[in-house]
Amino acid sequence: MSTFHMGLIINPLAGLGGMVALKGSDGVAAEALARGAEPRAEMRTRQALECLQPLVGRIEFLTFPGPMGADLLEEMGFAHRVLGHLENQVTSAQDTRHAVDALQQSGVALILFAGGDGTARDVCSVVRADQPVLGIPAGVKIHSGVYAISPRAAGELVRRLVEGGLVRLASGEVRDLDEAALRDGRVAARWYGELTVPEEGHFMQHVKQAGMESEELVLVDLADWLSDSWEEGVRYIFGPGSTLHGLAANLGMETTLLGVDVIQDGRVIARDVSEQQLFDLVDRHPARLLVTAIGGQGHIIGRGNQQISPRVLRALGLDNLRVVATKRKLGTLEGRPLLVDSGDPELDSAFPDAVRVWAGYKEELLYPLGWGD
Repeated sequence: MSTFHMGLIINPLAGLGGMVALKGSDGVAAEALARGAEPRAEMRTRQALECLQPLVGRIEFLTFPGPMGADLLEEMGFAHRVLGHLENQVTSAQDTRHAVDALQQSGVALILFAGGDGTARDVCSVVRADQPVLGIPAGVKIHSGVYAISPRAAGELVRRLVEGGLVRLASGEVRDLDEAALRDGRVAARWYGELTVPEEGHFMQHVKQAGMESEELVLVDLADWLSDSWEEGVRYIFGPGSTLHGLAANLGMETTLLGVDVIQDGRVIARDVSEQQLFDLVDRHPARLLVTAIGGQGHIIGRGNQQISPRVLRALGLDNLRVVATKRKLGTLEGRPLLVDSGDPELDSAFPDAVRVWAGYKEELLYPLGWGD
């Protein structure tokens, strides 16, 4: 049986800024590490590769030294060849671009890369139009349609490909937000190009639908309902996004558009918190979590809100989660389920098959929930 040759690139810095409330990692990796951020890209890649371990004898990876892939492949027992070298201990966008160029010159069938939208931009800047690639989601903001919905979904999609299953190719858009603008509370997105990606049903995420929520009257209704039902002494965590930002504004509170904020007894007690700050606020204290869905994509956990980590979710209890989404936003999903990708597959599998969605004044919907199985 022939060997399947595949490229692997890990951006070790991807996702560093999420848990420490930096809205991304581009240009702030050193600051994120100084704040106590822990690298997560290797862990996310490991989750994808675990799906391929039954096929370990049928795959040879081509990769790059140390944290860009070689260390993990060696540890997991995959056959691999190491290309190139690293100039510095801390990797850069140029390292990613060099890796893509070398891998496609080596004729690999697929380039698997772990990162976020910035990594997708780097891949897009040098890859040939006909070179199939697939992203393992490991960044903070993932708007591009070139990523699987979770690391495990990426692994399952590759497994299907190696086993000879029919996997069609499609074009996936690469989009990215200006992280400096994000940190100032402004959303500025750009289209950077398209990549050829394997696409198979529910494995791939859709491009995030941009734009501010326009159903102001629905948010007014939701604010009226919430103001009527505040629980004294309970901490309400407002996740990022225009829906919850607009909801807070209608409650007369100033929250951060793209951060995580905590409200108690009608006032904001913590703004733009890190993961550690959030855990300290909810551990052993009654709390409710409000999140919204990314329009067109459906993620409620694991995209732009990494501060809401697995340990935070466990401290809160999954029964204290509520999704806030207008029917218009749910309509952009076209019947696809809401998604969770916390980084902890065991926790993801513990989520219910459907969640309650607050969609209007005293109007709750039951909507299906999925994860990267």
